[in-house]
Amino acid sequence: MIKRLIIMLLLVAVVLGAVFGFGAFKNVMIGKFLATLANPPQTVATITAAQSAWQPSINSVGSVVAINGANISSELSGIVDTINFKSGDNVPAGTLLATLRLNNDSAVLAQLQATAKLDAVTYQRDLKQLQADAVSQAQVDTDKATLDAAQAQVHAQQALIDEKQIKAPFAGTLGVRQVNVGQYLSAGTQIVTLQQLNPLFVDFYVPQQEIAQINVGQVVDVTVDAFADQAFAGKISAINAAVDTTTRSVQVRATIDNDKLLLRPGMFATVSVGVGTPDNFITLPQTCITYNPYGDTVYTVSHSKDANGKDTLLAHQVFVQVGDTRGDQIAITKGVNPGDVVVTAGQLKLHNGSIVTINNDVAVSNSPNPNPPNE
Repeated sequence: MIKRLIIMLLLVAVVLGAVFGFGAFKNVMIGKFLATLANPPQTVATITAAQSAWQPSINSVGSVVAINGANISSELSGIVDTINFKSGDNVPAGTLLATLRLNNDSAVLAQLQATAKLDAVTYQRDLKQLQADAVSQAQVDTDKATLDAAQAQVHAQQALIDEKQIKAPFAGTLGVRQVNVGQYLSAGTQIVTLQQLNPLFVDFYVPQQEIAQINVGQVVDVTVDAFADQAFAGKISAINAAVDTTTRSVQVRATIDNDKLLLRPGMFATVSVGVGTPDNFITLPQTCITYNPYGDTVYTVSHSKDANGKDTLLAHQVFVQVGDTRGDQIAITKGVNPGDVVVTAGQLKLHNGSIVTINNDVAVSNSPNPNPPNE
């Protein structure tokens, strides 16, 4: 019995030892596994902070407008008799563009001219007879009124004929012809557009609180989507006398040169007006900033040593003060120094002291004048 009891106790001890030993082994392995997951390196993109020239500006959007622009049309109804231009022609002021069929207008004019000529002869004859007391003063006055009425009818008929000759009211560039010979036109039907392309106006709006910074003669830079890499220089030529009561903005007009005739009226334009004195600021991509109720922050990256003495990169959260923005960039007035390496992408994975690796294969947009491609 004693021998059996001893064997049983030994078996129980072996089983218990195996159970507790396996539990201890499992805890050790789990601890090692969790240790490898405690602080894995996070991949981020970075940029080195540097100072750049910063010109404070007021940015707005507007439209390109012709100094002189009109849709040429006829004042009268009629059939198109001649077309004397080609689409896209440059024409001087007064150029005959088209005529409407006269029908019997010329004959009516000749008839009225003949009547006026006869009334003039009658009036001159009665003037001579008045001197000889052969006719009364009343007859002479009647003759004069008749002559004036006849001449007025001649002028009216001549004006009617002139209105059927459509001429360019100013020098400019013609658009695409909208009518054909023989076509019947109603009064006001557009024949062609005429635009003076150089110089041009750009109309835009600025908020009323910025009116004090806007003056006639200030330089503006204008960009359009069609020529994204080119800026067109101009100057403010007029400021509206009243503020729009709906938007509380004031309309501003700038005049820009268009010597190469690249711009066209109606284009959407982005306008930048330089105000104040240029300064130097540390600029970063706006994606660097993490906005919080308790303060705006960025993550900087610096070299450090781990527990094994191996060189590693650590992220540090830094509070910053931000200034104005321009394009993709934002000015940093406090918190970052030139040369600091700042995280531009991947901040959501970080906390203070995170181990990081840097991958800048895909650069974050950092342009003061971004022009995203049209898709």
